[in-house]
Amino acid sequence: MPALPVYPRVFIAILLNTPAELGLDVITFDYRGIGRSAPASLKGFDVDFRDWARKDLQAVVDKMRSKTLPLFLLGHSYGGHALGLIDNHQHINAAYFFGTGAGWHGWMPKAERLRVQLMWHVVAPLITRVQGFLGWSKLGMGEDLPLGVYKQWKRWCGFPHYFFDDEQYPGMQDKFADVKTPIKAVNAIDDKWAMPRSRDAFVKYYQGSVRISEDINPKNLGLITIGHMGYFRRQSQVLWPDILNYFENHS
Repeated sequence: MPALPVYPRVFIAILLNTPAELGLDVITFDYRGIGRSAPASLKGFDVDFRDWARKDLQAVVDKMRSKTLPLFLLGHSYGGHALGLIDNHQHINAAYFFGTGAGWHGWMPKAERLRVQLMWHVVAPLITRVQGFLGWSKLGMGEDLPLGVYKQWKRWCGFPHYFFDDEQYPGMQDKFADVKTPIKAVNAIDDKWAMPRSRDAFVKYYQGSVRISEDINPKNLGLITIGHMGYFRRQSQVLWPDILNYFENHS
């Protein structure tokens, strides 16, 4: 079974002005229910994906926004979704996404597609029925996830265009179209969870943004693999200067 995106503490970073050795002030945070923001038990803990955006990321933007200094968003996977779910996106000068995609198994390679469907329809339902949340940690598969996050994620991954195809959430297309923040979305061609075609199926809904999409081949960068979780690993530092260059161009 493949590991799921685990939403680690580097999951979303807000960069303000000028990482320490490079002259940037950086804030990272855990969404409620994971990492250091997790309660003693996730059983009965009521939170979903939209809460992570509207209650957590939105609060960070409010805290860090400045009248004189630029504010930037660096997001991984769900980080590229969250920008369109907050109401204060206008305070972010530019956003850079790694591994953002629509989540649908149909965008994945065939073997991965089968493993993912096994996860959604067999493994995860058994775990959540027993534990009351998606308890991955004891299986060595990443962060435990609140039940609401799991249910919402599973539902949206059943649609080719994620929540944009979900009739239970009308208005998503208009909400994302309101975002004017310039965006660069970078995906590795070996990222089986968010292949470039999956990214393209999602980021096109940022209709009001100037968007740049880039596909990266790990071998062209001297890397063996990147996958879905390798963008922020130390061996992938070759990717990072482009983030700063992009942000500098929007200062």
